[in-house]
Amino acid sequence: MTELIAPTGRLHSSWLAARDEWPPGAHQDGTGLRLVADDDLDSPEDFASWVERLRRQSDRSLPVEEGSVHATYWWIVDGETYLGAIDLRHYLNAVLLEGGGHIGYSIRPSARRQGLAKWALGAVLLKAPALGLDRVLLTCDDGNVASARTIESNGGVLEDVRSTGIGVKRRYWIALDDDHSSMAATRAVAGPRPGGRQATSPGLGAGSSRPTR
Repeated sequence: MTELIAPTGRLHSSWLAARDEWPPGAHQDGTGLRLVADDDLDSPEDFASWVERLRRQSDRSLPVEEGSVHATYWWIVDGETYLGAIDLRHYLNAVLLEGGGHIGYSIRPSARRQGLAKWALGAVLLKAPALGLDRVLLTCDDGNVASARTIESNGGVLEDVRSTGIGVKRRYWIALDDDHSSMAATRAVAGPRPGGRQATSPGLGAGSSRPTR
């Protein structure tokens, strides 16, 4: 059963296996790896410390590092298997407004082409109004056809394509109106289109069923 959960040290081994599927140094959007600092994530202790930093990032009563914003992180999982990550930034700074957006996500290479990104994005869009957001900005590299389709399938309307400090980006806005919420809810319940993977829609709490790109 596919679901969103809060980051947890329980999935350390599965997370490491997913990490090793990526090329060295590859950017994994929505994972919060920038919060790793000098930790060795092979170590259970350092991994647990990083997980705690991810969870604290959503606490608006706590300060964040300069250049960062408050964000909530979720992991996309199937049972005890880590499949990917997605985050929702509570507000935008200048860098995110130009090219980063409100939401980032990444799927481990072995779990792609199953509709997971589309499903996870739809599920997280249902959470955004609870943060006072009435629309969200999504971006992707201009040549990333798969990500563009994921955004467009969730109601993304292209505003522009622009050169930014992090490359040429397609910038989409998604309005969080009643019509969109109904569409997203239907897709969240339906789940991704795997060869048999079933999904559940998470509740509003980050710990129920969890910047930067």
